[in-house]
Amino acid sequence: QVQLVESGGGLVQPGGSLGLSCAASPNIFSRNTMNWYRQAPGKERELVASITSGVYINYADSVKGRFTISRDVAKNTVYLQMSSLKPEDTAVYYCNVKVGPMNYWGNGTLVTVSS
Repeated sequence: QVQLVESGGGLVQPGGSLGLSCAASPNIFSRNTMNWYRQAPGKERELVASITSGVYINYADSVKGRFTISRDVAKNTVYLQMSSLKPEDTAVYYCNVKVGPMNYWGNGTLVTVSS
């Protein structure tokens, strides 16, 4: 019943910008905290940014000042706008939501930052 679909990944040069989207199930979008995670090869998955139904936002220190999370209730979509990208930002980015005791994940979208 809960579905998350990411899009917008791709190849970008260092210093460039890229926007990610996550289309979520209407029944969970407006009343749950939405999260962006990322996982680089050989590394642990890390929380990048979160936005609550009350529009409270927090970011990982590694992306603070460069990434912006937002949500569009009408479109049931959460966004991650990324700027001043670095090679260390290269990872698969996942949309996530916790509903009761369960965690739900999208399939991920790959972001590669390279010249």
